[in-house]
Amino acid sequence: MHRHRELCERAVDPLDIAAGLEAHGVTDRTAARFRHRDVFSLAEEMYARVPRDADTPPRLAPSAAIPSARLDWALLTLLPGALYAATVAGFHLTQGRVRFFVVTAGVLAVVLAVRAALRRGPLGPRGRTHPGAYPTGWTCWLLAYAALGDGLLRAAVDGGPDGLPTGTPHGPWPFAAAPLLTLAFACAPAAWSAHLLAVRVGRRLNASRRLEEFAASVQPLLLGAVALFLCSLAALTGLCAAALDEPAGYAQTLTLGVLLFLARLLAVHGFGHAPALALGTAGALEAIALATVFAGRLPGCDVLAMPVDALVAAWGPDGVPALACGAAALTLLIHATRTLTRASAHARTDPPC
Repeated sequence: MHRHRELCERAVDPLDIAAGLEAHGVTDRTAARFRHRDVFSLAEEMYARVPRDADTPPRLAPSAAIPSARLDWALLTLLPGALYAATVAGFHLTQGRVRFFVVTAGVLAVVLAVRAALRRGPLGPRGRTHPGAYPTGWTCWLLAYAALGDGLLRAAVDGGPDGLPTGTPHGPWPFAAAPLLTLAFACAPAAWSAHLLAVRVGRRLNASRRLEEFAASVQPLLLGAVALFLCSLAALTGLCAAALDEPAGYAQTLTLGVLLFLARLLAVHGFGHAPALALGTAGALEAIALATVFAGRLPGCDVLAMPVDALVAAWGPDGVPALACGAAALTLLIHATRTLTRASAHARTDPPC
């Protein structure tokens, strides 16, 4: 109690103490040394024995730790997709300088809408998430590659490109708008999947009596949230591709979407190192693939382009981002099943979303 006195004084519920003790390495075996059956029982006694000042908040009811849906963030998650769809429509309906200003204003509006959607609700940062923990730069690169990378890679393999991108899917450097439209609309199912996960985890945290029991019950909830988002993303991929009359590109869009979802979910809960490493690795692999194709044109360097040429010939240009993002997403999923199943990962430090 002396060692963790500050934790006990700040806690508004025994569950906060249990999560904090777990974060400091206290297990049920450690609690048994203090004649308690588990960490939750030890936390309840510590909560009751530590004195508090008169201004300490009252103990919360178990249901108070469970976040509830709010209209503000629910509407904000729909805004990026709507603005991006309006930007695409404006691109096709305008010409010349007017098109340039419409697209510039639309892109800026989409960026601001995404930022607003990621700052509130289930996908917003919590008190434990350090500023700058989320790798924004690599995220922008992955999104840019989703729009222009496949077209550039295909043109490079064929000996091009012969010109700059024109913003159309049929130019010398094709631009794919469907993946970005899909990911913009995917903000909504991502937020709802994260919200449902938080609700179910909060209930399990209130009902669990042992850390092992809590971890075992949270793991299928986490996998279910990822599966729910994946199904929603697959449906959006088909709808957006059909609306824009573009190839669906399920492999690339699904792997990138799941990678971004897992990275954001981990960063929200205070685990920013693994997402930065995963997104950086996926982005670097895509950049290296492009670089090797161009480097293979140098005299005596044909061997450098052979792996990418073989991959493109077998799976198409979207095989590169599918492999890179798929491997990174799988790694993050394994990491998430180990970190997000701990009670300390779900100790609330912000108002319910």
